[in-house]
Amino acid sequence: MQYRTIIKILGQLVALFSITMIPPALVSLIYKDGGGVPFVLAFVFSIIIGLIAYYPNRKQRGDLKAREGFLIVVLFWLVLGSFGSLPLIFLEEPNLSIADSVFESFSGLTTTGATVLTGIEYLPKAILFYRQQLQWLGGMGIIVLAVAVLPMLGVGGMQLYRAETPGPVKDSKMTPRIADTAKHLWYIYVSLTGACTLAYWAAGMNWFDAICHAFSTIAIGGFSTYDASIGHFNSPLINIICVVFLLIAAVNFSLHYAAVANKNFRVYWRDPELKVFLFIQTCLVLLCFFVLTSAGIYTSTDQAFDQALFQAVSISTTAGFATDSFSQWPLFLPILLIFSSFIGGCAGSTGGGMKVVRVFLLYLQGIRELNRLVHPRAIYSIKLGRKALPDKVVEAVWGFFSAYALVFVIIMLCLLATGMDNITAFSATAACLNNLGPGLGDVAAHFGDITDTAKWILTLAMVFGRLEIFTLLVLFTPTFWRG
Repeated sequence: MQYRTIIKILGQLVALFSITMIPPALVSLIYKDGGGVPFVLAFVFSIIIGLIAYYPNRKQRGDLKAREGFLIVVLFWLVLGSFGSLPLIFLEEPNLSIADSVFESFSGLTTTGATVLTGIEYLPKAILFYRQQLQWLGGMGIIVLAVAVLPMLGVGGMQLYRAETPGPVKDSKMTPRIADTAKHLWYIYVSLTGACTLAYWAAGMNWFDAICHAFSTIAIGGFSTYDASIGHFNSPLINIICVVFLLIAAVNFSLHYAAVANKNFRVYWRDPELKVFLFIQTCLVLLCFFVLTSAGIYTSTDQAFDQALFQAVSISTTAGFATDSFSQWPLFLPILLIFSSFIGGCAGSTGGGMKVVRVFLLYLQGIRELNRLVHPRAIYSIKLGRKALPDKVVEAVWGFFSAYALVFVIIMLCLLATGMDNITAFSATAACLNNLGPGLGDVAAHFGDITDTAKWILTLAMVFGRLEIFTLLVLFTPTFWRG
């Protein structure tokens, strides 16, 4: 294990990350809110630590193998999440504990959107901007991780998707080098953010709110500059804009790249995962609309449809924005939507959850097993698109599902051990492991009232979910540390 090379890389990352403290400090100067000092302190502290880690190891060279790759990816999130908490720790008002600061930072960077803060609109603009910026940077990190890095390590939804399926993802293969791939992804990501900002502004948001909400929308994060989230604006037009951009951000970014590069938008309709994703979204919206209308929750069908569309898309894509307290709906709907967050977005998107392609393959495998019961001697293949998948792909998906379920159960049991009630423990685990945000029970509005122990457990759950389980789980195996 090339530890000195890894320390050098982490030092570079921390020094680079320190630059992200500058924009919130500038926002503080613009709005004269007095919230810039914590960011200046965090900038100085981060760049000094980054240089201390980098400089003594600057001459270290050598090709990194898969083992080092796994460790760097995990440390990337753990280290940046920890340094991201510094401005929040340095804050005088509100005076956050270390557990609260770390929880909020990791929630932002992993695009979970769970918060310990209340009275958000009264916080300094610098803090509000920083929270949204964390989600935006985390969203970009997720895409580069999913599309460029994890496939090289042999894990992640894109590995299975790129290696084993036909269509635009495999045909285009993005670009051959990670740097080029990351650059093209940045172009798409920034362009979508700009378009979303302009749409929000045109719909009535001021520039600050438009930029902040565009950051968290494209990142499918869920942080807002108001306690009432998107519901603060009370605008069906803003709701629609949010839904459209959430759906775009939940699509595989390699598809966006293929569509732009080839100037052919038919690549979207040839993608089997996208078809399944849109089918799931349509079913959820219609089911929510039917239940809300039947229960008479809202006074008009237009309002019921607006709420059903927004909440169904927001929760199922793991954004977690809110226009109403969905926890007050008939219990069937909140539970349904939380279960839908286990599916999440497409592979290679900023969405959380297990990813649509994996859930679809689990469904196809289930159908195949049923057919085998009827015709034991028949040979059935699983096809994604028009190509049959080898059994090793299905085995990998089953392995991922088993690990996901195991991690979920362990985290939920740990939360129950802290004294949390059943509904709160279940929904909090789902909200953090799926990178969703809002839950039910004591975490329906915020996570500020749970114990510090529960916050640390849920912070770990966020990282597990963001790194697609295996990337972090492999570090706990003796085999990884041998040799």
